[in-house]
Amino acid sequence: MTAGRRHFTASQRLLHWLLAVCILAMLFIGVGMVSTVMPKYLTLVAIHKPLGIAILILVLVRLGLRLRYGAPALPADLPEPMKLAAHLSHIAFYLLMIGMPLIGWAMLSAAAYPVVLFPGVTLPPILPPSASLHALLWTAHVYLAFAFFALILLHVAAALHHALVRRDGVFEAMAAGPGRDDDAPSGRQAV
Repeated sequence: MTAGRRHFTASQRLLHWLLAVCILAMLFIGVGMVSTVMPKYLTLVAIHKPLGIAILILVLVRLGLRLRYGAPALPADLPEPMKLAAHLSHIAFYLLMIGMPLIGWAMLSAAAYPVVLFPGVTLPPILPPSASLHALLWTAHVYLAFAFFALILLHVAAALHHALVRRDGVFEAMAAGPGRDDDAPSGRQAV
């Protein structure tokens, strides 16, 4: 957490909301993939693979920005268990946002399926072919997707709690909007 700033930088906010849309799309595409055997399955797979790699790249950029710029400090009156939950949930988010695409890539590699980003661009396999490893990674990918969805629900609930109940500025720190004082110390508005 960075003392003196009340908002995330514009680039941090942009990546947060872009990743939110991409990740929700991925979760619903994933549900569609495992619940159909119709021809649209191949279309969903063709979207799922490059979108997963795009998410991986975006989250690495986001992590770099987080390490460089930090985050606004949580309210001083926020109970310690809530501060710990916020910290742990953000670690879990980063682990899932990085781990899920890597597990998907590894799963496809173990099944000897190519990860085609778009025609002419295929990622190299990161694991040797192995039916048992593919099955293990597929199971992990599915269960982690459910965990990811649960974490998103908790995140939305916490955001709404901060916005509607506590009204403590935590939600506004990530809310999009013009005129945010990205680098101005608390109490000063950027001109």
